Amino acid sequence: MSDPRIVITGSGAICGAGRSADEVLAAVLAGHSAIRAVESFDTSGWPVRIAAEVPEYNAAKLAGDRKLLKFIRRSDVFGLFAAGRALDQAAFDAWRGTLDEAAAAKAADSTGVYVGSGSGNFSNQYDYLPLIAQGALPTFGRELSATVNPMWLLTALPNNVLGHVGIRHGLKGPNACITHHSVSGLLALAEAAEALRAGECARALAVAHDAPIEPQALLYYQRLGLMSGRGLSPFDAEHDGSAMGEGAAALLLETEAAAADRGATVLGEVLGVGNAGDALGLLPVDDEGAALQRAVEAALAASGLAPADIALVVAHGNGTPNSDASEARALGRVFGAAMPPVTAFKWAIGHLLAASGLIEAAVGLAALRARSAPGIATLRTLDPACAGLNVAAATRPLAGDTALVISRGFGGDNVACVLRAALP
Repeated sequence: MSDPRIVITGSGAICGAGRSADEVLAAVLAGHSAIRAVESFDTSGWPVRIAAEVPEYNAAKLAGDRKLLKFIRRSDVFGLFAAGRALDQAAFDAWRGTLDEAAAAKAADSTGVYVGSGSGNFSNQYDYLPLIAQGALPTFGRELSATVNPMWLLTALPNNVLGHVGIRHGLKGPNACITHHSVSGLLALAEAAEALRAGECARALAVAHDAPIEPQALLYYQRLGLMSGRGLSPFDAEHDGSAMGEGAAALLLETEAAAADRGATVLGEVLGVGNAGDALGLLPVDDEGAALQRAVEAALAASGLAPADIALVVAHGNGTPNSDASEARALGRVFGAAMPPVTAFKWAIGHLLAASGLIEAAVGLAALRARSAPGIATLRTLDPACAGLNVAAATRPLAGDTALVISRGFGGDNVACVLRAALP
């Protein structure tokens, strides 16, 4: 018996460049970057002052429940928003409302949730700082309950989105929360797809969210030598680091049969995922990108495709010279002179860490459906270390319906995913 086809029926996204995958794609195609001066806190004297923040942030409006804000973080708000939008686009709740009680219960039990989370951010600890600054442990113990929000533990849970999405939408199937740095989002997608292939559920919502734009995060990443102070220019000769973004994405996956049974509109298909590690340490990146090459080749093998079948590569493209160069070398070995158009989105939306891979998959799927290979607007002169990479500053027409999406993270982790679009 062959594995079922895994189709995508709903998409949700939010970041500094838009509040849907189509809005983000429109910003990318227009050459607009959301990376600008940070407004959420005073950056005076701070070594990093730029990021891609979500504009006009209104937590109650985005989360859809003012009371819930006592129990969740900014990152969770984004995750709930994206999850709701994906379910709305898929008309899932509306469909379930037409079912009788038994069928509705079965639909709830057969729908899973898989979330890629940024775990906890430093801001979770800020309630403690005034007491810690006083220096006396007896004072800390005596005043703790009167100073620290009693809901602190609940707001700090990394699985908040997983739990609240399930509660809000009545999703009772298999679930998991993945906290694995920047590859969390694509791993959530991979786990969701695998659950469907294994027959554990009929549909699964994959969500990823993060909000790393805060003083300590920007400072510590800068001290690691990973941040740019002027912008993000992947593969460019002047690339000097990354820039943070925030937001979330969600994709609703269903078996082809489950989607057909409820008459769902299919946006695309998850063909295969590959995963491999450099195993060099927490920060080092293999100069040749050998593990990334293995991840790409594994994704292609799982998809039953050859390199020539890929129409678009959505690169990790985080703007750090060693990551960009090793990514280019890996792609060069996989595709050779016949490399398809390569794009990247972090120059426009920032690096969303745990949410980066999934939002780039959602926007990549939108690009396929628009038949466009988006340009990298910050590209001026290709870095010689990235020679052979098929990138351009301008948007190019796209011939084909299949994309390879790449995500990389600390610890030398590399994940590649192959998607196929259902062209409108």
